[in-house]
Amino acid sequence: MQTDLTDKRSIGQIVADDFRAAAIFKQAGIDFCCGGNKSITEACQEKRLNPRHLVEQLNELAITSASATHDFKNWNLGFLADYIVNTHHQYVQNNLPDLLFYTQKIAAVHGDNHPELRVVEDLFCKINQELTQHLKQEEELLFPAIKEALASNSAEAKAIIISEISRMTGEHEFAGSAMDKINEITQGYSLPQDACNTYRVAFKQLEAFEDDLHVHVHLENNILFPKALNLTK
Repeated sequence: MQTDLTDKRSIGQIVADDFRAAAIFKQAGIDFCCGGNKSITEACQEKRLNPRHLVEQLNELAITSASATHDFKNWNLGFLADYIVNTHHQYVQNNLPDLLFYTQKIAAVHGDNHPELRVVEDLFCKINQELTQHLKQEEELLFPAIKEALASNSAEAKAIIISEISRMTGEHEFAGSAMDKINEITQGYSLPQDACNTYRVAFKQLEAFEDDLHVHVHLENNILFPKALNLTK
């Protein structure tokens, strides 16, 4: 689909229509997950970018074929929920303990010379607490309710979907904002000259964690949640 400055789709919808657009928004420093409700023009104004340049890049995607493996928008909701658990929840659960350790370690060793690391340690501790409970609620409440609503049109399942998505959207906002702050105060995970190996590993994994979180939240905020809420109507 061709894009122009009058396109009424949000950034999140554009990425949902063609996931390859995520790389373009990431390169421009534009949040397509928690901030995915903005238009291209609004997002570019915030970042002081030329929206026409971004539109040109997006339109280049339209002339090349998209991979069917990334057609998340047309996946069955139950299948998409399972994919999120098996891919993104598993990634978070595997990486949270190591990142918690690394952020605490580099704050203890390098915090005097780099006080921003103590802020990173505090923020990631809060992210760990938030996401641990968040994933559990999704796996035990929301995702089963979505599958039940699909199978039986259950009124109880629909009520769970509405209440859980309302709360979880706010939790996404918190985690996304916290990672944005970590990115900002570390100047995009830039390493100082005195960075030790643990420092390097910590920053590399933090950046990878942020990338995964953006995709994770995008799949839920911009695809899974809206479709699940449609089940309740």
